[in-house]
Amino acid sequence: MSQATAPKVSFVSLGCPKALVDSERIITRLRAEGYELARKHDGADLVIVNTCGFLDSAKQESLSAIGDAMAENGKVIVTGCMGAEPDQIEKAYPDVLSISGPQQYESVLEAVHRALPPVHNPHIDLVPPQGIKLTPRHYAYLKISEGCNNRCSFCIIPKLRGDLVSRPACDVLREAERLVNAGVKELLVISQDTSAYGVDIKYASSAWRDQEVRARFFDLAQALGQFGVWVRLQYVYPYPHVDEVIGLMNEGKVLPYLDIPFQHASPAVLKAMKRPAAQEKTLARIKSWRAECPELALRSTFIVGFPGETDADFAELLDWLEEAEIDRLGCFKYEPVSGAPANALGPAVPDDVKQERWNALMARQQKISARRLKRKVGSRQQVIIDEVGPTVAKGRSKADAPEIDGAVYVTSRRPLKVGEIVTAKIERSDEYDLHGSAAGF
Repeated sequence: MSQATAPKVSFVSLGCPKALVDSERIITRLRAEGYELARKHDGADLVIVNTCGFLDSAKQESLSAIGDAMAENGKVIVTGCMGAEPDQIEKAYPDVLSISGPQQYESVLEAVHRALPPVHNPHIDLVPPQGIKLTPRHYAYLKISEGCNNRCSFCIIPKLRGDLVSRPACDVLREAERLVNAGVKELLVISQDTSAYGVDIKYASSAWRDQEVRARFFDLAQALGQFGVWVRLQYVYPYPHVDEVIGLMNEGKVLPYLDIPFQHASPAVLKAMKRPAAQEKTLARIKSWRAECPELALRSTFIVGFPGETDADFAELLDWLEEAEIDRLGCFKYEPVSGAPANALGPAVPDDVKQERWNALMARQQKISARRLKRKVGSRQQVIIDEVGPTVAKGRSKADAPEIDGAVYVTSRRPLKVGEIVTAKIERSDEYDLHGSAAGF
């Protein structure tokens, strides 16, 4: 059968980068079997929707995406986190072809085969060695494990994705090598709990190239640093052994960047969240990390309006932020999640109070961010270019992850290219971004 009549699949991927990697794996398998991707639902033979089920608002977005696909196409396969508890989907859309949970790639492929059989034998050379990626060519997410062993009271991810299951180090490194060989210049290391990597397989060693590499956070980061590309560590819980990677940052092996979801600073709230509550020690560790690696950028997420959060708890969080000087911050107003133990906690914080606290926290963070960025004016920063324009290109420094952090706007005498890494002289800053000119290529 010719390419023009190959079966076509439209794909919607919702949620976090971990879900995006799941989507990439499904698409890679489909392309290997001769399926094509359609840009629109109404031009496809069927639609796959990879859902998010973390918050009720995310579930509503997923249901809306399924509804759009049903209206525009009619043949819809549902997978992802929301598919782990299918009742809500079945009730709203009883005519979907199949529902499966996260990481259930075989179930998705089987459902596609039933509804839209492949038209010829698989030809693996239809697919590039690095697989099909949904990110730009110059960066890629590298998922090192599935699931999570933590039992935070506000989270149902372990219920949806199961306990921690780590990939052997050699598998991760082989995938990283394929990505780098394909031109990827930034690897974003992700999982539900990146610094817990390997605990489930007792940090087992595996052979890669001419060495044995343990499935351990530090060892994997050190091995990834051998590729000579940017390595960014995300979703890192601040276990004691995280201190070890600061040395790798000083050596330029991994980026001086840590994404640590602290979530709060009040010991009472952290205890209710079932999170580590020794925040006074965390402040001391942040201070020691920055003393060892002055270029370190810290990103974090916080929740305001958690059940039982008092004015004093919130004031403690603001004071902690001022001392910690988090570089990049995301803040969420607490949402009840069906099945989460936090729903039984109380008293509930009124919505208007949640909004007031969110506004106050973001205003405080804006000042902290502006203050920290101002210190970079006059410095030279390496910048990876994400978008190009007629006179100004938009990129990111080593302190900025794609889509969630700030940007660096770079002017240049010659046109810059997407994926290029340039040295920029920083000339000014604002609350979240830097502005400068290219000073080296």
